[in-house]
Amino acid sequence: MRFEYEEFLSVNELLVYMASIAPYMKQLLPITCYKGYIFSLLPISQLSTEHLMMVYTKEGIQENLLEFDISSRTHKSVQSVERADKNYFVVIRPNSATLADKAIENLEK
Repeated sequence: MRFEYEEFLSVNELLVYMASIAPYMKQLLPITCYKGYIFSLLPISQLSTEHLMMVYTKEGIQENLLEFDISSRTHKSVQSVERADKNYFVVIRPNSATLADKAIENLEK
């Protein structure tokens, strides 16, 4: 398994990136909060999952449903997905994540 890394300075910058690469009409995306990182692991190629990109930031975030407005680059916690013109992120916090453990271990070397 190979990892590439892209670090962002803030959660909002990370969400801009995630919203811009999301498949068309994909409004709800997961983002992981684990071991001090907010991140997503993305395949570099659609043909293989052996090479992954970890896009991340070390800034904190609340575990919740986030509504993100790409035009103002801001997010807020919400209770439900309500607007088609916004992107939404579900912040998940796993107890363990073996693939994330490998990526974080390689990053911290």
